[in-house]
Amino acid sequence: MSGTMFSIGRDAQLVIVGPKGRLDLSFVSGFEAHQLTQSVRVSRLDGTQMGTELPKGWEGTFEIERSNAAVEDFIAATEQAFFDGALPATATMYHYIAEPDGSVSTYQFDGVTFRLASAGQWRGDTSVKQKLEFFATRRRRI
Repeated sequence: MSGTMFSIGRDAQLVIVGPKGRLDLSFVSGFEAHQLTQSVRVSRLDGTQMGTELPKGWEGTFEIERSNAAVEDFIAATEQAFFDGALPATATMYHYIAEPDGSVSTYQFDGVTFRLASAGQWRGDTSVKQKLEFFATRRRRI
């Protein structure tokens, strides 16, 4: 339980379940997700403006401090399956948030695909930071 009245970064946990099981991301140092929408606007003849936003999925990023080959192996297996003739597989992702009141909010991302935006820069005496991007067809509370 958080000791504050607002969420802080350590209040979250992320779990990815792919076609070959769970992907353990040991050192996630950042996570961001945002909703994609398509705007629809209507200008009525009487001058009234109307609008709505149609859901078009979710996308976001993981920032990871590389501790093992898990992310690279996951992406390599996905890529190899494609070149072996399989349709691109999707995953399911869960975002658990410990709320300030002690409850837990759980969100499920469906139809998730990933792209390794950066496998990291290798330099002496620094950690290797990786960036994993995702797209999901939808997010829902469970």
